[in-house]
Amino acid sequence: MYPILEKKKLADDIYSLHFAAGNIASHAKAGQFVILRVDEKGERFPLTLCDWSDQEGWIRLVFQVVGRSTWKLSRLGVGDGVLDLVGPLGKPTPVERYGHVVCVGGGVGIAALFPICRELKRAGNRVTGILGARTAELLILEEEMAEVVDELLLSTDDGSRGFQGRVTWALEEFLKNEGADLVIAIGPAIMMKYASAVTREMGIPTRVSLNSIMLDGTGMCGTCRVEVGGSTKFACVDGPEFDGHQVDWNLLLSRLSQYLEEEEASRRLSFTRDPY
Repeated sequence: MYPILEKKKLADDIYSLHFAAGNIASHAKAGQFVILRVDEKGERFPLTLCDWSDQEGWIRLVFQVVGRSTWKLSRLGVGDGVLDLVGPLGKPTPVERYGHVVCVGGGVGIAALFPICRELKRAGNRVTGILGARTAELLILEEEMAEVVDELLLSTDDGSRGFQGRVTWALEEFLKNEGADLVIAIGPAIMMKYASAVTREMGIPTRVSLNSIMLDGTGMCGTCRVEVGGSTKFACVDGPEFDGHQVDWNLLLSRLSQYLEEEEASRRLSFTRDPY
């Protein structure tokens, strides 16, 4: 069992949990993820590492309640534990001195972006963070992000905070005025698709983190396969980061929509029964 050391509600249906997991923390790097199972009857699902401490032996995960498993996880409190935590998995984010890096995050993708921004800043880059959400109440980790970037811009779909409109619109406006040497986008697949379209026209290299459905985390099941540059890749072992200009977004979105429809049907059924 991996006990919960700290729990915090960041926004509606968005939670932050610190787990005692020194074996993972001692090897963790920015951009990697873990696969979690709440109990012996639970399904396996991936969560990207938001933070960790090798010295104190903990990792931090941020997640949104979207189905039965994440709902079960949200019901746990300090002192409770989860059955399995496997990781760190995936390839770390390549970190070097690029110059000016713009990191754009949407929704809970902001959590995965946090350690990447921190490491890029430590490497001597100028780092601009652009965070987006539907409303001001759903913006997360604003204070933490402000500490690891040189400048932080906010956007909300309804204009309740910062730039009014999609985060990709804010990204486009910023790049027209400031430019960048590299863009890293993490969030919903549709957001990353349009962020990549914006930067492709400007000729700016772009990385995205693909959070497609994963099961075993070893590349054996093939669930997380994606097409990148005309070749089949597996997000869990070849990624999760890829060149955003090379991803076949239409195929990815088509596959994700199928999973989401099945997940929504499962979610509706599970909430009519005893979740345990």
